Amino acid sequence: MQGGIARRGLMLVLSSPSGAGKTTIARALLEAETGIESSISHTTRKKRKGEKEGKDYHFVDQDEFARMRDRGAFLEWAEVFDNYYGTPRAPVERALKEGRDVLFDVDWQGAASLRAEAPSDVVSVFILPPSAADLEQRLNVRAEDPPDVVHTRMRGASDEIRHWQEYDYVIVNHDLERSVAAVRAILVAERQRRARLTGLKDFVKGLLAGL
Repeated sequence: MQGGIARRGLMLVLSSPSGAGKTTIARALLEAETGIESSISHTTRKKRKGEKEGKDYHFVDQDEFARMRDRGAFLEWAEVFDNYYGTPRAPVERALKEGRDVLFDVDWQGAASLRAEAPSDVVSVFILPPSAADLEQRLNVRAEDPPDVVHTRMRGASDEIRHWQEYDYVIVNHDLERSVAAVRAILVAERQRRARLTGLKDFVKGLLAGL
């Protein structure tokens, strides 16, 4: 519901090169906003320190991932750095129908697939780092990956950034607090989009009847 008017949920897609801050922004958004939930992807990559099954990802092997993919269980899927990631279809479609928003932390391939599947439901935001040097520093400080993986991610950042023009909104992440505020503003505005207010026609009809 939006102001008592039924609405369809939206798919808020955040993308960035690895290390630019999209995951941190996504977590902050989920803490600050109600009515939005994170899409929990399936992945074949190894679990990182602190990650929990069913909260951060559903961790599966490549055979299980392939079976899910082949039966159409994924809304989108992609291969990133030799690992597979996929968004389960059923929980997302259910949330949208019930007027709940779903947050996606995906790369440009995932974003493109989601737009192709549900163009009217997707709102996409690309997060840019302030500079290449800042991005490399963040990857090194994170210390979750060995140097060769950091180097690979820096090379991959160029390919990711080249797709910035495909997104509805772009935010340069100079400051985390401001970036989160900007994403929240986008969410508030997109929730008011007329096409998503499925109950608006009946609301206006009733309003006019009382005049």
